[in-house]
Amino acid sequence: MAWICLVTAGVLEIVWAVGLKWSDGFSRPWPSVVMGAALVASFWLLALALREIPLGTGYAVWVGIGAVGAAVFGMLVFDEPASLARVGCIVLIVAGIVGLKLTSGTV
Repeated sequence: MAWICLVTAGVLEIVWAVGLKWSDGFSRPWPSVVMGAALVASFWLLALALREIPLGTGYAVWVGIGAVGAAVFGMLVFDEPASLARVGCIVLIVAGIVGLKLTSGTV
């Protein structure tokens, strides 16, 4: 259950990061509200997950999911560069996330 909370928290990190972009410096109310709600929910689920998952692993996986998701979303939706080097770096982050999961000692 802790890993489900952690992955969900990571997905919500993507939501709040995108909401932060769409809020345009908090000048647009609805994206700002969505961003705030996703932020609170993401932190809450991360806190629940960290009851069972080691801090270093949980935090790194949470940040990694958010970073990869935000980068991919930016490439697909905001026309950010999708160079081979950039995609390669994203693959390295994913490999790190998988490695942390496999070596965490938790189910």
